[in-house]
Amino acid sequence: MLRMFEGRFGRVVLEELAAGAPVRAGEDPAIVMVRGTGEIRFLNPGESCTDAYGERAVVFHASSAWLAQGFPAVFAANGAKAFPQPSEPLTPRIRQLAEALSVEMLNDRFMSAERLEFMLGELVISILDAYHARQHAAATWRGSRLEDSRIRRAVALLRERPSKEMNIDDLASQVGLSRSRFYDLFQLCTGFSPRAYLDLLCVETAITRLASGEGRISDVSAELGFSAQSNFTRFFLQHVGVPPSEYRRSSTRKEPPRG
Repeated sequence: MLRMFEGRFGRVVLEELAAGAPVRAGEDPAIVMVRGTGEIRFLNPGESCTDAYGERAVVFHASSAWLAQGFPAVFAANGAKAFPQPSEPLTPRIRQLAEALSVEMLNDRFMSAERLEFMLGELVISILDAYHARQHAAATWRGSRLEDSRIRRAVALLRERPSKEMNIDDLASQVGLSRSRFYDLFQLCTGFSPRAYLDLLCVETAITRLASGEGRISDVSAELGFSAQSNFTRFFLQHVGVPPSEYRRSSTRKEPPRG
């Protein structure tokens, strides 16, 4: 085990899986994202799976109570399996989240509890959106904070290309809401203001890009819509606690030894 973190969400583990090593879910379901497989695996309580590759994995043992509180239509049904399929292909969004989680967990001295829970929440939303909602449509979100389709649409637009250049008033207009109603409803549905939600998405994107070691910091700054690299540096320092250059030095493939 490389890293483990616990919270209201349950337990999330970053580990090197030996070839043939089983991963087991206890009383709560588990979500397994193994590097290099192109699949995400789902374990209902008591189930297990075996990795044949011997790769690094992010394993999310999600609290049943946390899931049921956030998404009651899917996770609060008595006796129902939350995950009917044992595995699905990784979507680009889920792959990005898995990479961001891995980076954040390895650089745990910079990680905040709020960001970790935000990314795990984003992971569950992305899973439901990709694999459950396509069959069950609006029923997936019934009783959840994201029951309002206009806010789900706004969140999807924010995720498409996180950028500080995003005009939130235009976003409200795109989903058919007045400015004041949009701000109130977004806060109610997500727990964040639209700008705070966008900031978290920008941080997530930034840490993934910086950890890859590819491109210049100025390129990351431009991609995220900052008018100057100095503005991006201040933003990153405010949200992560260190400048982008230090985060890159700390995270660029400076991985713990296997075994």
